[in-house]
Amino acid sequence: MADAEQVLIVGGMTCAACVSRVEKVLKRVPGVSAAEVDLMTGQARVRYAGIVSTASLAEAIARAGYTAAAAPPPPEPFWPVGIALALSLPIAISMLVAAFGGTMLPGWLQLVLATPVLLWFGSGFVVRGWKSIRVGAPSMDALVAIGTWAAFLLSLFNLLHPMPEMAPLYFDSAALVIALVLFGRFLEGRARRQAGAALRDLARLQPARVTRIVGDTAEEIDLLALRPGETFRIRPGERVAADGVIVEGHSEQDEAALTGESLPRDKAVGDAVLAGALNLSGLLLVRAEKIGAETALGRTVRLVEAAQGRKPAVQKLADRISAVFVPVVLGIALVTLLGWMLHGASASVAIVNAVSVLVIACPCALGLATPAAIMAGTGAAARHGIVLRDPDVLATAQRIRTVVFDKTGTLTEGKPRLMACMPVAASTEDDVLRIAAALQQGSLHPLAHALLAVAPLDKAAAQMQEFPGRGVGGVVEGRHFRLGNARMLGEAGLEAGELAQAASALAHEGASVSFLFELAPQARLLGLLGFADTPRAGAAEAVAALQARGLRCVLLSGDNPASVAAMAATLGLDAAIGGVLPAEKAAHVAKLRESGPVAMVGDGINDAPALAEADLGIAMAGSADLAAETAGIVLMRPDPRLVAAALDIAARTERRIWLGLAWAFGFNMIGIPLAALGRLEPALAGAAMAFSSLAVVTNALLLRGWKPTERLNG
Repeated sequence: MADAEQVLIVGGMTCAACVSRVEKVLKRVPGVSAAEVDLMTGQARVRYAGIVSTASLAEAIARAGYTAAAAPPPPEPFWPVGIALALSLPIAISMLVAAFGGTMLPGWLQLVLATPVLLWFGSGFVVRGWKSIRVGAPSMDALVAIGTWAAFLLSLFNLLHPMPEMAPLYFDSAALVIALVLFGRFLEGRARRQAGAALRDLARLQPARVTRIVGDTAEEIDLLALRPGETFRIRPGERVAADGVIVEGHSEQDEAALTGESLPRDKAVGDAVLAGALNLSGLLLVRAEKIGAETALGRTVRLVEAAQGRKPAVQKLADRISAVFVPVVLGIALVTLLGWMLHGASASVAIVNAVSVLVIACPCALGLATPAAIMAGTGAAARHGIVLRDPDVLATAQRIRTVVFDKTGTLTEGKPRLMACMPVAASTEDDVLRIAAALQQGSLHPLAHALLAVAPLDKAAAQMQEFPGRGVGGVVEGRHFRLGNARMLGEAGLEAGELAQAASALAHEGASVSFLFELAPQARLLGLLGFADTPRAGAAEAVAALQARGLRCVLLSGDNPASVAAMAATLGLDAAIGGVLPAEKAAHVAKLRESGPVAMVGDGINDAPALAEADLGIAMAGSADLAAETAGIVLMRPDPRLVAAALDIAARTERRIWLGLAWAFGFNMIGIPLAALGRLEPALAGAAMAFSSLAVVTNALLLRGWKPTERLNG
């Protein structure tokens, strides 16, 4: 039985060390097989076998010093930060004035201002820090608590000294560090909410109420009360409540928020509509097919949420470093304290320098770098119709050397039309169309739709049988017929004969050729059908954009090689491989991988093995569920130009991750030695620490302005 999964919102986490500790305590709960915690969203995804209660998970989180809830808490208010700053800044300003020859505040007044900051606003650091020390995994809160209280107690001792005017006071450092850390976390929280804004905007597109139509009666109900098969009404200006099919009316709809398509789309009877789309002009009646989480919008939100909750390999490395980072910093602070004292410095100087080490070494930036970039990048991509399902695709996208395209439905419209019908022997064109239509009745293949759109309707063939990658067969009027490609014709021991030249000419024009032949009572060829599929708008531009990135583009299809080669030449691809059975596609992709990482772009069930075999699978809009589940990237509209855009946003997100981590590591590599050498006052260290975290998040938020047109047009 597959593991179950539960998501909890963890409160009180402030750094990567917190993440590591929560993951450890969750993994110790009996039955839990895996736990992943995201600092940016606060989400803890727990997978378990058997029965694991929410209470047991929440209890484990509480023991580690954090809170657990089913929903995210409301945003932290600013007033605690404001009061802490209001109490701290007068002390800091007076110290600055004194440094330039002025008079600082009396010591007792500094004590009065600093005490409530430590006892009130700093109490949370003490509580959480003590809990983290008690479980053997000290956190950033422990660093702040130890550092600020050391500075405060040292100042209090000096104030009560017989000659306080000669003893330095550090009340400004103790109070201001707490105020700055609180301010930094407030800004981080706001930045986190901004990073997740795109996903929340998507989730809000689906209305909570819907007008259901029963007979001649219209009633407004909760969306959750609507059932598949029921009819609902959409007025102009309303959002579509569920995926469905129009049964009455005509309108235009804006699907930009769902697919990134900027132009409105005409909608008429029989057309599909998507939940969250904006109805612009006409009144529509729609038959509901998918509701709530099962809609395309719901699936998109789930996929992006899952991607934001997973960790790429680089973050797992950062987590391992963070798990030992705080204990190492405590050791460095102790060495700093002892080192200064052994070199003859006063206890005050030694303690202050050790405090600076504790304060500057905040691992918050280290923990925020990856999730901030992933949230911003996946959110920006989703806003433009690109779903990055797995964060590991971010690193893969930069290494791709070859992009393999399926043909039908990917680079072409997937809606071919019948362009030729050629009978032979005693057959007539009507005979060929009638029998072929009988064989294709009920088939979902694009060529079947093209045939049935023009062929006379008749009874379906009996004993229907599909031959994947070849064609179909069945019994019509007591005779066994097959309709398929040249391979199927050859397997039956027949030849194209007088139709060979026409078939070759059609294939070179890019057409797909199907032969109709009889197996019994007499094996004979009856005729051929030629189907033409047109390239999608922007297909050639998509190929050119990928080639401009230095990528090789290959067309891989089950259609006849000549047809595939003709389409590849039309669109400018570098190579074409045709006549490939579905089971063979994965093998061809594996062979192409020998020359470097490969991305596979497809849309059908038969593409799923190839998508899985490729280093990166990209599923087009309207893909079969299996193909979409296999792919690492899903495109929400059938625009092949989004392939280049998807690779671009994935690569940009990966670069932002590494830039953020480089900043976080580099900041600590420079800041800690400076603090240990006495070059940073605790208050300045606190400000620098807050700036570091804010810089990392801001670096990630730059991705929010990304637009695919920046790359689609060159």
